[in-house]
Amino acid sequence: MPELAPLLTFARLTIWEASRRKLLIAVVVLTVVVIAVTGWVFTQLRYQNGPSGGPLVGEVQLRLLASQLLIFTVFLFAGVLSLMAVLVAAPSISADVESNLVLAMLARPVRRSELVLGKWLGLAALVVMYATGAGVLELLVVDWATGYVPPQPVQLVVYVAAMGLVLVTLTLLLSTRLAGMTAAIIPLIAYFMGWVGGILGGIGHALGIQALSTTGVISQLLLPTDGLWRGAIYSMEPAAVIAGLRAAGTVGAANPFAATDGPAPAFLAWTVVWFAAMVALTLWSFRRREI
Repeated sequence: MPELAPLLTFARLTIWEASRRKLLIAVVVLTVVVIAVTGWVFTQLRYQNGPSGGPLVGEVQLRLLASQLLIFTVFLFAGVLSLMAVLVAAPSISADVESNLVLAMLARPVRRSELVLGKWLGLAALVVMYATGAGVLELLVVDWATGYVPPQPVQLVVYVAAMGLVLVTLTLLLSTRLAGMTAAIIPLIAYFMGWVGGILGGIGHALGIQALSTTGVISQLLLPTDGLWRGAIYSMEPAAVIAGLRAAGTVGAANPFAATDGPAPAFLAWTVVWFAAMVALTLWSFRRREI
């Protein structure tokens, strides 16, 4: 069994190394800029006057509109988080192997499993901190500008963070065998393919095309990011929007920025199994690699 002390040591080293990169600093700065810009957009919706001289939209319409704009904003943050997670995790193991630094890090009695789990823990902490910080700040800005708070803000942050953790886990696995650039490109392509697969699955469900519906299910099983994204959408939608989507029938399922239901318990259970399988495969892969 891996010991706790080496895990925490490698986790701290991973966080410290990532914090020294200009990429992480740039992501944080750009995130703050985007939040400020979106805050300005939301204030314009509330305080602009309509043709009759009154408010441009009423309070109910403002909150419905804010919920939809928030979905697009969170989609942008999810993309930034995914990019950051992949680029930070890709060289995490491969760079240490190529530079032979891993030989010093694995001096006895340190185990390879402790190195891998420690790096995963550090990268996971970065993802969770970014998702939580950016999510809470954005929600505070939206609440201040429009008075709208999504029905399930905690679940929203959890789903977005889980998307980043999925990509960190997959990238770390690839980093045990591939160079940094290759280990970064594959998860990013898989992320967008999973999103497209979810859209195709929704279209198949709406039109009754079984092949497309199966494609969406398979894509979510192989990479759970799209299913988690649907959960994030559902946590942001007001009850009125959900009721309207359900009244529209299967047509709402084809919208990549709408969700009529949250993730099924079976899917969430599969996501946990997926994490366990990927971490186990990463440990096995690094254990079998010659250094």
